[in-house]
Amino acid sequence: MAEQQGKLQLDQAQVKSAVLALQAFLKSKSASESLLLNESQHISLMFTLWKIPRKEQTIRIPLPHGIRTENGEVCLFTRDEPNMTSDQTERFYKKLLTERGVKNVTEVMPFKVLKTEYKAFEAKRRLLGNYDLFLSDARVRRLLPSQIGKHFYESKKAPLSVDLQAKNLGQIMDRLIQGTTMTVGKKGPCCMSRVANSGMTTEEIVENVVAAVDTITSKLDMVEKDKMIKIIHLKSQTSVALPIYTSDLTHLALVEEVRKKAFDEKKKSKKRKAPAENTDTKDGEDGNPEKEEDEDDEDIPQLVPIQTKGKKAKLEGSTKKGQKKVTKPLAGRGGKQNKTGPGKMAKKTMKGPAQKQKRK
Repeated sequence: MAEQQGKLQLDQAQVKSAVLALQAFLKSKSASESLLLNESQHISLMFTLWKIPRKEQTIRIPLPHGIRTENGEVCLFTRDEPNMTSDQTERFYKKLLTERGVKNVTEVMPFKVLKTEYKAFEAKRRLLGNYDLFLSDARVRRLLPSQIGKHFYESKKAPLSVDLQAKNLGQIMDRLIQGTTMTVGKKGPCCMSRVANSGMTTEEIVENVVAAVDTITSKLDMVEKDKMIKIIHLKSQTSVALPIYTSDLTHLALVEEVRKKAFDEKKKSKKRKAPAENTDTKDGEDGNPEKEEDEDDEDIPQLVPIQTKGKKAKLEGSTKKGQKKVTKPLAGRGGKQNKTGPGKMAKKTMKGPAQKQKRK
């Protein structure tokens, strides 16, 4: 085991011994249970990292030897072609796949069929169990999560997007169908990827394991990719995990140093940005006081005259129309209005000045 130029290199003798042990275990189990060795026994790699990843990542891994058997079911979701029914779009894409040399796709499903026939929860679960791999047209990929549900993503069978308009469509489909994927989550330090099956030879399994480890270490979106991996195990569905790689404790110290440096750099960058923002706010508050006063002076006259003009306009309109409503004078401040008619009001107004003269 050694690391050269940022790449993790496995000890192939250790990998071969682990593969032979797994094959011997599977043969003994199949003999005891009277089962065939070729019956869907998956061999997977389990990665344990030193630190929990901060973000999720899905890594596509091309393999030199295909891991899916002839009985493997593959479903392709396509978009609805304009001016075509669902049967016509299905025939159109099947013809396109045969012309490009793609033979491993067993079902072509337009988006309209998925939306109408697989709307119920039980139908979605049945669809999930009927196929081993799901592919989707890149033009429909963003519409699928709301239609297929969360169980596709929890079981790690999320559809892989494919550009059906690509010229080398046959090569792309073969890589996806015969390859594998690994989902790096942010909930824990462990992640798994299926890299072989029990029907393959020892050499094919070893080549797939080495190729998968190389691509994962190169595509892993973390600091110090080769030193971030703590342990790599090889296991089947029913066997114990056999270690094929173990890193040194010095790698943990290096990873922590790199993370501390990155954290310190972020702190420094935040401190540099903070004084610049403060100076900008001060300039905006104290540097232009005249502009703020001008804005306040402009806002006040716009509001006050509108209300006064509106009142005057109403009074003028009422006088022009000849309405009889006139503001009634009050006898005194806070006095009640008299319920008398207009004749009595006139008499009271006439008696007012005479009474004042008598008092004099």
